Order: sequence, then structure tokens, then C-alpha cells
Amino acid sequence: MRAALPFINGGISGMVATSVIQPVDMIKVRIQLAGEGKAGGPKPTPISVTREIVASGKVLDLYTGLSAGLLRQAVYTTARLGFFDTFMAKLTAHAKNKGQTVGFRERATAGLAAGGLAAMIGNPADLALIRMQSDGLKPVAERKNYKSVIDALNSIAKSEGVGALWAGAAPTVVRAMALNFGQLAFFSEAKAQLKRHTQWSTQTQTLTASAIAGFFASFFSLPFDFVKTRLQKQQRAPDGTLPYRGMMHCFAKVAKEEGLLRFYRGFGTYYVRIAPHAMVTLIVADYLGWLTK
Repeated sequence: MRAALPFINGGISGMVATSVIQPVDMIKVRIQLAGEGKAGGPKPTPISVTREIVASGKVLDLYTGLSAGLLRQAVYTTARLGFFDTFMAKLTAHAKNKGQTVGFRERATAGLAAGGLAAMIGNPADLALIRMQSDGLKPVAERKNYKSVIDALNSIAKSEGVGALWAGAAPTVVRAMALNFGQLAFFSEAKAQLKRHTQWSTQTQTLTASAIAGFFASFFSLPFDFVKTRLQKQQRAPDGTLPYRGMMHCFAKVAKEEGLLRFYRGFGTYYVRIAPHAMVTLIVADYLGWLTK
């Protein structure tokens, strides 16, 4: 039970954060998919996207894919925070035996490894989330109208094969490694530095460290998140071809057709999605860790 606690706490904290942030994630995905294949194209804002979603259906459409988001957190965040805490515990014990302390390099390594492993495990739920959120962009006759994440996973596996559930796995893993590098490593480092150089309360240090971590997590991971969204949303044309052959082809094609800045379109929305999610996740995980110590 003691070994399982970091994983349980991580999963609960991630699901709480997703329940709060889901509408922002929905808006972020719609912004990333706007103007695909066009250099200029529409420049949607969070307000215009929200207005469009609400006008075409109802306010609850902002929570489309919540079941997939919760499943993703139950798998992905459980694994990444659990792995990170486990790796850090071993690194700390190893450093202590040598009379040393854990530094930024060790924290970064633990964050990268935890993020990559967790992303591979959670990719099917991530794919289902993108498909559910992008379904409303299709013509009415072509929509799948997924009822839940289980329905989405079954439908994708039946029509495209089980292997399709790992579409976009490469950028998903790289994104997760970049996000975890920014989030976990910088959170851990910022918290250690604030503790050393300030007299702030523990709560203030945790809140500040999580805001700093959210910024770096957003900056490092957004280009990979953009490519991940494009790859997971794509489906085969009648002739069997796909718009993108893989991660590098997607990077090259978007850079050529839409410009390099397209990868950072919606950075503000992404930060509003990542930073509060990181803050809620890390604060809840921190609190649960204290409760179960």
C-alpha cells in the first residue's frame, strides 16, 4: 500500500484538476485545429471558440470528452506522478548514501523518464479525448457522436485496428517528457529554491512553484502538443492516405504551409490550461502526500 500511494495520489489529483480545466482543454484543441493547411487561415480567440461551441449546441458541449479526460488522468497522471515519486525516492536514497543531495539534473531525469513511460501507457485515452473533442468540427453526416470514452475506444479499434489507438504516440511521449521536464523538475527545483531563499509559508511556496512550473511546462511542450493533436485527429481519406505520415512530417508540413509561429498559436490558452492544471494537480498531490505520509 505504501508503494502504491504515490500512484493513487497522482491519479486522484489529476482527475480533480481535469474536472476543473476540461472546458479550457476543449477550447485549446479547437484553436489548434483551426485553419489547418492554410498559411493565413482563421485566427480564433478563446472567446470566439467558446461562443461558437455554445451557439452550436449547449454549454455542456465544453465538457465534451470529459470521460476520456478522466480516464487519461486515471492512467497517465497516476503513472507519471507515481513513477516520478518512486524515481525521486530512489535517487534521494542513493544520494544520501553518498552524502550528497538530489540536484536539478536528477529531478529532470526523473521527470523525463516518468513522463515518457506514462504517456505510452495513456495514449489510447489521449487519442479518444482528441477524437471526441474534434468530432463536432466534422459535417453532421460524418460525425461519430461518441457516447463515452469506451464507445470511442471500441469504435476506433473496430474501424481502424487496435494499433490505431497508439496513433501519435511519438509526439505524445515527447510532449509528456517536455511537459514533465518543465512541470515536475521546475516545480521541485523552484520549491527547493523558495524554501532556501524565502520565509514564505509552505502554501505560498507551493503555489508560486507550481505557477513557475506551469509556464515552463507550457513553453517546452506546446509544439509537441500541437503536432500530437493534428496526428490524433487525422483519419484516412477515401484513397487510404493520411495528411501526415508522422511527427517529423507534420512538423515540416505545418512549418511550410502555416508558418513556424503556428506551433505556438494559442499559447495563452494553453498556459491557462496547463498552469492551473499543474497547480491543482501538484497542490492536491502535495496535500495527499502530506495526509498519507
